[in-house]
Amino acid sequence: MTICCVRSVLDDIGGIDAHVVVVDNLSGDGSAEEIAAWIASLPADTPVSLIRSDTNSGFSGGHNQGIGAREAEFYLVLNSDTVVRPGFLETILNTADANPDAGFLAPCIEYDDGEQQVSCFRFPSPASELIRGARSGPVSRVLASREVSLTMPPRSDQIDWASFACILLRDRMIRQVGPMDEGYFLYFEDVEYCWRARRADWRIAYVPEARVVHFRGGSGPLKALASGRKRLPAYYYASRTRLFRQLYGPLGPLRANAAWLLGRLIARLRVLAGKEVPPSNAGEARDIWTNILSPLGDRHARES
Repeated sequence: MTICCVRSVLDDIGGIDAHVVVVDNLSGDGSAEEIAAWIASLPADTPVSLIRSDTNSGFSGGHNQGIGAREAEFYLVLNSDTVVRPGFLETILNTADANPDAGFLAPCIEYDDGEQQVSCFRFPSPASELIRGARSGPVSRVLASREVSLTMPPRSDQIDWASFACILLRDRMIRQVGPMDEGYFLYFEDVEYCWRARRADWRIAYVPEARVVHFRGGSGPLKALASGRKRLPAYYYASRTRLFRQLYGPLGPLRANAAWLLGRLIARLRVLAGKEVPPSNAGEARDIWTNILSPLGDRHARES
């Protein structure tokens, strides 16, 4: 899958001065060796290289290594479970040149069947946690302006953050706001990074003409677990707690949890109308308290 991703980028480079850096985050499954052998089979002047991390440094750490490996005007963060459509690089770079105040350029992300993926969002908040807990039409309508997901395609002025499955970062922005926060192992690091950059007056430009395919479930099990209402990994909740602490201060995680619990109470009131209670993820009422006493602590947290 990673090799297919890199091939799509190499095929799209054309005359652009670009280099592909693949970071193997201590996968330990033979991927690094197979990718290294494939790179060695390419012509010597092919602009691609492999970094083998000594540790599994998480999403942020892996991308920080890749960004730090080369000096460039722009950095394309790209999941291994993606392929870019022809003309992607030229289109997104032309838009970046035309929008010098944009620190992020977010493309149109599609699933492999052509369905457009929701990839642009508002910042999470206690209000959005109330929506998520209640899963109730009336609550969602009253708080529609606080819903995290945006209707695609969005207006650029609506976007607080965009998915890092594929996003172009401007080097001037990175140098001003710093690298991605390695206190996150996985999930919510893209939210925090956009929040930090937005505070420094960098905006996000949406580029619907630049298209990339993101294969369903290719790089992680979270969406499948969430859709099946199964228990999510501890590091997800550790990241959630960290995010609400950073965005909303010391009481942020408590406010978010109280809002979610209130939402669950509202959801349970549906039985009074003879309706089923919409389920939450297994164990979530307990798991939302992960790292509550040390919100900036262990990014992995402990399974319980």
